[in-house]
Amino acid sequence: MNRIHVLHENPAWLPPLAQAFDQRGVPWTECFLHEANIDLAAPPPEGIFYNRMSASSHTRDHRFSAELTACVLAWLTRWGRRVVNGPGALDLEISKVRQYALLERHGIATPRSVLVAGRGLIVAAAERYFSGRPVILKPNRGGKGLGVRLFHNAASVAAYVESDNYEAPVDGVQLLQEYVLAPAPFITRAEFVGARFLYAVEVDTSDGFELCPADACAVGDANCPVGAAPRQKFQIVADIPEVLRKRLERFLAAAGIDVAGIEFITDAAGQTLVYDVNTNTNYNPEAEVRDGRAGTDRSGPGAIAIYLGTELARLREAA
Repeated sequence: MNRIHVLHENPAWLPPLAQAFDQRGVPWTECFLHEANIDLAAPPPEGIFYNRMSASSHTRDHRFSAELTACVLAWLTRWGRRVVNGPGALDLEISKVRQYALLERHGIATPRSVLVAGRGLIVAAAERYFSGRPVILKPNRGGKGLGVRLFHNAASVAAYVESDNYEAPVDGVQLLQEYVLAPAPFITRAEFVGARFLYAVEVDTSDGFELCPADACAVGDANCPVGAAPRQKFQIVADIPEVLRKRLERFLAAAGIDVAGIEFITDAAGQTLVYDVNTNTNYNPEAEVRDGRAGTDRSGPGAIAIYLGTELARLREAA
């Protein structure tokens, strides 16, 4: 029987989506991509494949899951299977450099960024391109905001890079990025399903840059302070500016991305800058409860279940 096949490497993120599928009677199964043995000459199962591979998979001892997923997606594509968040989405998920290049091609502004490959080049690059101004150092392949650090001058960059606390990026590439000073300490994350806007979340950044919205991070990941602060860290807002919303929807459609969370910040001059496209998006359940969305088709998991269920019905009709 045709069904939804969820490709992933983190079972902790699966329950909300599983519940949404089951509540709506959408048949599904999971494909855990840490190790695999696949006959490439054999056809894949029938159905729709939903790719939820995360750029942070290496932080869960799944160092090569993203590379394995790229191979699996190539196999699925060769056999003509419908893949939601296919090869193009994975390519952007694991590289902020490629994200920014494609965003800029579509007229979407991103923060000024400098690619650095080599630990010994970071300090000189900070001095050359940012002239002692505050700068953010982030991994090209990150996830959950992990590894994102703010430095107020080149001397503090040097102190970190030359210390035992320095964390090498998993793909050897890092970004030095201008620090965008916003009027208020929050960023906005716009959620899209079926490449269409669902809702946005304002995320308080007072505690730093580790911004994973998933409930699993709140209870099982000391590096992700979801729910730890007394204030409401995640607050749903109904909409974002129409021009930006339409531009982001066109970008996702052109990039072949069906489901994503796109994070942006607005500086003191009113310029909006997009700095992350997360194609393995998660949702904060407490924020959805406060907004009256939890368990409904307007929730993140609910909207995904409806979207994938509709795609599955179309596939069956065409068979």
